[in-house]
Amino acid sequence: MKKLTALSLLPLLAACAPVIAQTALETRQVTAPHNPILADGVDYTTDPAPLVVGDKFYILTGRDMAEPGVNDFIMPEWQMLETTDPKSGQWTHYPHFVKPNDVFKWATPGRAYAAQIVQGPDKKFYLYAPVMQQGSTNKDGFAIGVAVSDSPTGPWVDAHPSGPVISQSYPVANDIQNIDPTILVDDDQRVYLYWGTFGRLKGVELEADMVTFKGKPVDVNTLTGFFEAPWIFKRKGTYYMSYAGNKAGPDSECTEAVYYACIAYGTAKSPLGPWTYRGVMLDPVSSTTSHPGIVEYKGEWYIAYHNADAKNGGHFRRSVAIDKFTWDDSVSPPAIELVEPTKAPPPAPTPTRNLAPAARIVASNSPVPVQYWIKALNDGKVREAPLPPDTWGTWSPNNPKQQWVVYQWEQPLKFNGSRIYFWGDQPAGSGIGVAPPKAWHLEYWSDTDNKWTPISAQYPTATLNAFNEVAFETVTTRCLRAVFDASTDGKSYAAVAAQEWEALYPKPVLVEAADTKLAASATCVPSE
Repeated sequence: MKKLTALSLLPLLAACAPVIAQTALETRQVTAPHNPILADGVDYTTDPAPLVVGDKFYILTGRDMAEPGVNDFIMPEWQMLETTDPKSGQWTHYPHFVKPNDVFKWATPGRAYAAQIVQGPDKKFYLYAPVMQQGSTNKDGFAIGVAVSDSPTGPWVDAHPSGPVISQSYPVANDIQNIDPTILVDDDQRVYLYWGTFGRLKGVELEADMVTFKGKPVDVNTLTGFFEAPWIFKRKGTYYMSYAGNKAGPDSECTEAVYYACIAYGTAKSPLGPWTYRGVMLDPVSSTTSHPGIVEYKGEWYIAYHNADAKNGGHFRRSVAIDKFTWDDSVSPPAIELVEPTKAPPPAPTPTRNLAPAARIVASNSPVPVQYWIKALNDGKVREAPLPPDTWGTWSPNNPKQQWVVYQWEQPLKFNGSRIYFWGDQPAGSGIGVAPPKAWHLEYWSDTDNKWTPISAQYPTATLNAFNEVAFETVTTRCLRAVFDASTDGKSYAAVAAQEWEALYPKPVLVEAADTKLAASATCVPSE
């Protein structure tokens, strides 16, 4: 008689797991005429994982619950969206789909990070979920659990009730944060799992039980700028890996600011690689994080992602959007064409005195350090607790005595006021960190004299987290320059940072935003 090992019993145990009666899930019907799908600010959805089963299109999502001004991922549960036509805008929303500790008795409440549901070779559904392991002695307590169900909507039973299927100590030791699982069931029914974050990506084949490693994990280090959020899928014999990339810099095809992410992708001829970087398929969105989920549905390809576009949304109050994308089959392997995100129609423009959105920008520290974003200066947004790329900043190991920013318009305009919203983490008089400037003033470019001319005014003492406003006699110019004398303790100089700089016209007018990809000139030279 063949001896049965503990591992060989796992498929049998999962298949024979006790049937749990499911309490009817709460649902509500949603009409979404545009992205994001839930836009009213009642429920924030994140980390989308689409799943197609027959005629039904599902999106598993997390839930963001951070209060305004809280910069942390407060994510207590998963939600689900369901439709039979993604283009219709008609969705069934399951707002309280499942909580980590309701399924995984070894998991703590909360931290319901990016999960994915797939249908296994046995036609059951498997939920791969990163959760925090209760009582973990690992350096990082995140672990991945797997639950099983006969239906995409549950009820769910832990497929490995003895604990997580991946942690820093099980089944083989690793030193990464074990989150963001993505799973592929290949055409031959073999199963592959990838996971990882913070630039570390691992992959492994699983046994048919969907929980046991088959061989040793591989490390992927050939996908340019990989940061997190892998998503594996297959099309026409080619394997694709999309992911959130953050290779940052002024010339990067991905992102200017390191905190923001594009969605990039690579290809491979086999499910475990090697992988080759192929490019960007989705530019950075309004939230710093980005997370892809990609499926084919009725012959069309869709990407689900999240952004900060819902009512009162933010970097930690994100909402799921969905768009179709197309392929370029004229190249080998076929390339994914850049996604054009669809959004709600913008509100009707209203007159404003602030002409900054129509300006091009350049700064004394251009190219701006990758943790900041110069276009934050004229995006019209002031946040309660900004992340670094929500500001323009000048921090460096050796900050200079003075810094400046230039706004440039295509023709001469009139100005009689300005407002600057400074940000900092140090008080006035500091010589370290980011502090309000010791003094500041404005200058305008004189085409007659071909030089910068100071604007005479009573400049208020710079304060943080409030608009510092100045009024002056009307000047006509194509360029304004804001000059900042750095805070100092007599030994060194602090940096300067600002969320917004407004340039005020004498009366409200309609303003059209400028092309922010074209920089201003430090000496007001007209653009060609």
